[in-house]
Amino acid sequence: MSNQLEKIKELIDRRAAARLGGGEKAITKQHEKGKYTARERIAMLLDEGSFEEMDMFVEHRCTNFGMEKKHYPGDGVVTGCGTIDGRLVYIFAQDFTVSAGSLSETMSLKICKIMDQAMKMGAPCIGINDSGGARIQEGINALAGYAEIFQRNILASGVIPQISGIFGPCAGGAVYSPALTDFTLMMEGTSYMFLTGPKVVKTVTGEDVSQENLGGASVHSTKSGVTHFTAQTEEEGLALIRKLLSYIPQNNLEEAPYIDCTDPIDRLEDSLNEIIPDNPNKPYDMYEVIGAIVDNGEFLEIQKDYSKNIIIGFARFNGQSVGIVANQPKYLAGVLDSNASRKGARFVRFCDAFNIPIVSLVDVPGFLPGTGQEYNGVILHGAKLLYAYGEATIPKVTITLRKSYGGSHIVMSCKQLRGDMNYAWPTAEIAVMGGAGAVEVLYAREAKEQENPAQFLAEKEAEYSKLFANPYNAAKYGYIDDVIEPRNTRFRIIRALQQLQTKKLTNPAKKHGNIPL
Repeated sequence: MSNQLEKIKELIDRRAAARLGGGEKAITKQHEKGKYTARERIAMLLDEGSFEEMDMFVEHRCTNFGMEKKHYPGDGVVTGCGTIDGRLVYIFAQDFTVSAGSLSETMSLKICKIMDQAMKMGAPCIGINDSGGARIQEGINALAGYAEIFQRNILASGVIPQISGIFGPCAGGAVYSPALTDFTLMMEGTSYMFLTGPKVVKTVTGEDVSQENLGGASVHSTKSGVTHFTAQTEEEGLALIRKLLSYIPQNNLEEAPYIDCTDPIDRLEDSLNEIIPDNPNKPYDMYEVIGAIVDNGEFLEIQKDYSKNIIIGFARFNGQSVGIVANQPKYLAGVLDSNASRKGARFVRFCDAFNIPIVSLVDVPGFLPGTGQEYNGVILHGAKLLYAYGEATIPKVTITLRKSYGGSHIVMSCKQLRGDMNYAWPTAEIAVMGGAGAVEVLYAREAKEQENPAQFLAEKEAEYSKLFANPYNAAKYGYIDDVIEPRNTRFRIIRALQQLQTKKLTNPAKKHGNIPL
């Protein structure tokens, strides 16, 4: 065998060794936990044959605690680029078979290199987390490695889409990288995220809690709102990431990809003409409205189990990707609260950063009252949603279906927050407050002087409702651009979006605003 062929054989052998990560035993152990390896996950996520790996032969530099005797090519993370539906993406996937996927200085350098490349090329960056945390043997170097990653997450925010998949443990400082990215997906049963683990919690607070109850997918999808999606299987989770990317542009200078639309733009949905109940206190399901107006009824909901009184997610109108923000009358009467405001605000800001128009479907009776909300800073949280809508320069189309009262009317993309097209159904009630509350303020003194105060207030409420429980008072002042027939909502939204394609709007020059955090 010639010298060149020997060197080629050595290369092939080295590649084969690197692809085994921590070895056959470690791979078997990973599979026994119901988890795939880093390379298997990448293969499932990317288009077949598109993955180009980088830094396969990188090894750690640590010589403490016997680490000089343990070397694995790649050092616990697989990095590179590939395509999803033919579009370039950059990816890093932590390899739990190598030192439990723990982060070393060189692993950090590999991840940072990929993130820098993604920024340079203007392509999404996907991180698959499955790690025991910082590599303790490397001490402060591992911490510095995390900080280098976080700094890149911050600089990339709003420039390229960043998606985190939590496919195993993600604890301690490691959790901050997913928290800084745009979307986080967790696996049910096999992933968890927390700053301090159950043992530390028990030592410090005395609480006895399992990993699942402290930071499992169910906790973060329902209680904390840390994660945007959960999946039961890794195949489902990776398919969800592919689907999510189909709605998002490559970077902040591009538009989201168009999809050929087979759903007629002038399709009339007669069911919408009867969906609002005669009783103003009776709920209906906003999902039915969304399903009726978007292309082929397809809606990718985000944070579906968190703060259910507001619905956010992606859909398409005539093939164009659009973000939807909608109040849900079926849950807490669609009222806004601290969590709903934060949930809506962050989504609006994402859409604004990446040139995705927002369609807002409004049926909101107000903000949730009570000491719990006030003590929790509902004023600040409500201001976040107000700020997000007011700052956004993307096309904004607002449809008021029923109630739109007081401060909650303002924060849901009203005309004065630079809403571009504000439509209302004939059932819309746009006012400072509902009839019952209004007459108690307006006629409290007079009611006391009546023989039958209840009947008097009921009559005044009927008068107030006749005056304000309709969209025409707002339309009279130009706060509503048109009152539309509900069944024609899809067509009117599409026409509005077509009109707004050439919209040009910039905010005053500044370093950045000071959003009420």
